[in-house]
Amino acid sequence: MKPHPAPPALDDDSQQGLSPAEAARRLAQDGPNELSPPQHRTVWHILAELIREPMLQLLLAAGAIYLLLGNRGEALMLLAFVLLTVIISVSQEQRTAQVLEALRDLTSPRALVRRGGQAQRIAGREVVCGDLLLLEEGDRVAADALLLSSHDLQTDESLLSGESLAVDKRAGAEQEAGRVFAGSLVVGGQGLARVTATGVRSEIGRIGSSLAEIEIPPTPLHQQTRRLVRLFSILGLALSVLVLLLFGLLRGEWLGGVLAGITLAMSMLPQEFLLILTVFMAMGAWRLSQQRVLARRAATIETLGAATVLCSDKTGTLTVNDMAVAELAALGETPVRWVAAGGQALPEALMDMLDVAVLASEIAPIDAMERALHSLAETQLPPERRHPGWRLVHEYGLSPELPAMGHVWQGEGLAGSRLALKGAAEAVAALCGLSEAQRAQVAAETQAMAERGLRVLGVACADAALPGPPWPAGPQGFAGLRFLGLLAFADPLRPEVPEAIAQCRAAGLRVLMITGDHPATARAIAGQAGLDVAQPVITGPELAQLSDEALRQRLAAGASVFARIKPQQKLRIVEALKAQGEVVAMTGDGVNDAPSLKAAHIGIAMGGRGTDVAREASSLVLLDDRFSAIVGAVRLGRRIYDNLHKAMAFVLAVHVPIAGLSLLPLLFGWPLLLSPVHIAFLELLIDPVCSIVFEAEEEEADVMSRPPRDPAAPLFSGRLIAWSVAQGALILAVVGGLYAVLLGRGPMSQEAVRGTAFLALVSCNIALILASRSLSGRWREALLRPNRVLWQVLAATAVLLAAVFWLAPLREVFRFAALSPASLGLGLATGGSMLLVLLLLRRWSGVHP
Repeated sequence: MKPHPAPPALDDDSQQGLSPAEAARRLAQDGPNELSPPQHRTVWHILAELIREPMLQLLLAAGAIYLLLGNRGEALMLLAFVLLTVIISVSQEQRTAQVLEALRDLTSPRALVRRGGQAQRIAGREVVCGDLLLLEEGDRVAADALLLSSHDLQTDESLLSGESLAVDKRAGAEQEAGRVFAGSLVVGGQGLARVTATGVRSEIGRIGSSLAEIEIPPTPLHQQTRRLVRLFSILGLALSVLVLLLFGLLRGEWLGGVLAGITLAMSMLPQEFLLILTVFMAMGAWRLSQQRVLARRAATIETLGAATVLCSDKTGTLTVNDMAVAELAALGETPVRWVAAGGQALPEALMDMLDVAVLASEIAPIDAMERALHSLAETQLPPERRHPGWRLVHEYGLSPELPAMGHVWQGEGLAGSRLALKGAAEAVAALCGLSEAQRAQVAAETQAMAERGLRVLGVACADAALPGPPWPAGPQGFAGLRFLGLLAFADPLRPEVPEAIAQCRAAGLRVLMITGDHPATARAIAGQAGLDVAQPVITGPELAQLSDEALRQRLAAGASVFARIKPQQKLRIVEALKAQGEVVAMTGDGVNDAPSLKAAHIGIAMGGRGTDVAREASSLVLLDDRFSAIVGAVRLGRRIYDNLHKAMAFVLAVHVPIAGLSLLPLLFGWPLLLSPVHIAFLELLIDPVCSIVFEAEEEEADVMSRPPRDPAAPLFSGRLIAWSVAQGALILAVVGGLYAVLLGRGPMSQEAVRGTAFLALVSCNIALILASRSLSGRWREALLRPNRVLWQVLAATAVLLAAVFWLAPLREVFRFAALSPASLGLGLATGGSMLLVLLLLRRWSGVHP
């Protein structure tokens, strides 16, 4: 059946919209539809920022002092390290920028446009002048546009005008009433509009100066990290001043004291922490996007691993949202039923009901049920029922008070107007003045259909002598509403859902289903999905009667299925769960879902069918509307947090022996082991390992078989700090002891002793990297788990280390001697032994962060 035509506003050619090629040409000509294009930082901007980094300043200062002392080789080597640091920093910055650029298109507000005759969702930044915008309730208008047709269209223009009241919009009206503006929100009705201005040329673009970007507050992890960096920096500065004084007073070498102080400051400066957070959050968001999940806020990545309750809707999330009309039933003394599976033609007695159901649907449907109705009507209704002369004159949308929608039509063969209505079966039946027996029959048939897992709608119509507005406030204002029967839709469960819910249960993540469907339908689908259906279903009317305390008790008792729930009731469920200390993830797609999405710790909007309002209120967007994507996001969130833990623990641990070996020779009167050159070399290993290698680590084997982490637990817990310091202290004791023993043996030169101890330190640091890969201490995970980046970094380190020991000019700069096979074996064996000890400590004692 062809759609009932809307009032003609455009000729046939112009209704097709721009061709894809023309749209691409205009996008290239006018630029993206953005108010403030992203500022791409040049290499010079990055260099200017790097110069302000304390580590780089310390390297440059040490190089200058070496020049004053006449040690040109050391100065040149430090400058080479500065260059390498700059190259690494610039490459990491560009890598992160590329990731964020790829994510920017996903975060852009969407627009529904018609191009080449096809409706399609595109990123708002791709809208161009001349595009046809299809406006629906809940959409954010992407650009200034002239209305071509509208049905009860209202927009919220408070972003532009400051007025909170909705503004009526009508095609053909003069000035602002006939136009829509970028940034405004469609709060009711529908419309078709042609874009007239985009980006800075739009009304909101002209106000651009008042729309400065809001600075996003730092997340809890950033706050913790900054406090720790500040603490270490103050401690490092104090100790560096102390070392300078000790060196100068005891040895009389003040320039040497400055170098020793710089060495200690470099060894203690934990500049990697903020780098880790920046890279992990950007790459985490990118990895989520690869799973078709968009993270709109960095804090969400921190929270994912702590989620304890997941509240999911049914249609399109647990089910495929590929509706098909399964059954039709006209009730009465002689009921008439039709089942699609039988392959029979639709009985004449049911054609009126199907006709009215199509009239109550959108002309160009997007909703899966309405598409199914149009598809069935195309094959089952005769041509004379297509009503080519009819026009839609008024719409009644779904509301919390009445879960039904209606369309008012006028045209040939109608003396006045016809109301076509469809919605929740009990709500529609209540409007039609049925007798108790008739309502009982409707309820019994609805229950039977719902228990088969079908979604049920009631259909009604009314003919009125109303020639035009003012229309009644609602469908209930029409006299003589006739109940025509029931429609039942089949929406099969997504095949991956039972396995995904089983994974949630294993991970200690409780799943609740919250739907507007009939209770029996909700229970049937929940049972198929593997949810706990032992407790009774809580319905919307029942929930309205429960006190907050009673609701919390029902939730604590294990209630998992909620049916006939109104959007505003979702907020009560979220608040009740939060009051019990749960970390709540909530899905939603409508305008009225925004409060519950904001209230939840993790608001999850549907990217396919969700409104822009829901997307803007959420912290995650499912681009494919799949439930398994939520489970995948939780899995990835736990992996990211685990790897963040590993990286932070490694950085804390690795600085302990470096700082200790910078300080111990001063306290015991030994020759200095580490200088700024050695620290800079070690940083070339530490920086990429902490920011890239650990980020790329695969998930732990038990990532989805352990309970959620405590959200109140800080990342830098006492346990993490104690374990990291203990590992670092162990390496310090072993390498420091080796250095002392070798110094006391006599035959070896200071350069050979320094080289052997440095090789042992690097080997122990590599052992620390490998041991930190596994939280459990399993040697297979530490050595055999795939991580291409790790082995590339270790190979590069080995090549550099070999060059330092085998190239005479580099040996002289580092003040090493060529190592004998025995010294080489001793240094490497120290690292191998340390790896074994660290793994055993993790495995046997269970002491790990």
